Amino acid sequence: MWETPDFLELPVRQGKPRQTGLTHVLDKGLPTSALEGVLAGAGQFVDVLKIGWGTAYIDPHLKARVALCHSHGVISCLGGTLLEICQAQGRVAELRNWASDIGIDAVEVSNGMQMMTTIQKNSLVSRFAQEFIVLAETGAKDASAPVVAEQWISEMRADLDAGASYVIAEGRESGTVGLYDTDGSLRTDLVESIATLGTERVIFEAPRKAQQVELIRRFGPTVNIGNIALEDPLAVETLRLGLRADTAPRTNPACRR
Repeated sequence: MWETPDFLELPVRQGKPRQTGLTHVLDKGLPTSALEGVLAGAGQFVDVLKIGWGTAYIDPHLKARVALCHSHGVISCLGGTLLEICQAQGRVAELRNWASDIGIDAVEVSNGMQMMTTIQKNSLVSRFAQEFIVLAETGAKDASAPVVAEQWISEMRADLDAGASYVIAEGRESGTVGLYDTDGSLRTDLVESIATLGTERVIFEAPRKAQQVELIRRFGPTVNIGNIALEDPLAVETLRLGLRADTAPRTNPACRR
C-alpha cells in the first residue's frame, strides 16, 4: 500500500470525512469502469461527487455509481437541475423516495433556471434536509442574469437557516457565470461578501485552474472548491498543498531574484 512521504513541510489536511477543504467533483456520466479507476487513484482527495444535471435519471448504472462512491468514502449528490424539473412537474415526493431507495447521500437544491420563488426553494431545503445532506446553490445559469451580492448573501443565509449543510456559489462547469465574469475572472467583491458567512460552509464552484489558484491564495488550502473535473482532484490537491508553482510558498531568498 502506498504511503505518502513525509519529508516536506506541507499544510495540514483533515482526513476524510472532512468538514472543510472539500473537493466537490462534477460527474458528467463517466462510465463506471472509468470512475472506478479515478476513485481508486484519487478517491482520497474527492469528498463529493455530483451526478450532473439530470444524468442520474437515465443512467442504467446509477446504483453501481453510488456504490462506488460509498466504497471510497465519497458523498454521492444529485444535480440540482433534476430537482428543479421535478418541482416544476410536481414530482418532488417521487424524487425523494427514488433517491432514498438508490442510496443517494446528498441533494443539490438550486434555482438556476429561475422557476421557483425563494420560499419554494427554502421549503425544499428544509424538506430534503430531514433525510439527506443538502447542498443549496445560489446563482442563475444565465450569464446575463444580474448578480447582486446582497441578494446572494440573503439567499445563502436563508438556505443555511432552513437546514442546508453547505451553500454553493454558482460558477457552472464553464466558470463564466455567477461568481465569474464572462471571461472567467473572479468577481472579487462578490466573493468577499460571501466570505462574511464563513467560508467553512461555502463551496465555491471553480472548474478552471486559474480560479482554483485564486481561491486557494485568497482563503487558504481548506477552502471548499466545487465543480472540479473528474480528472483533476489530484491536481487540485497539489494546489492546496503548495506542490505546484502557482501556490508554492516563496521561502527561499534565492528564488526571489
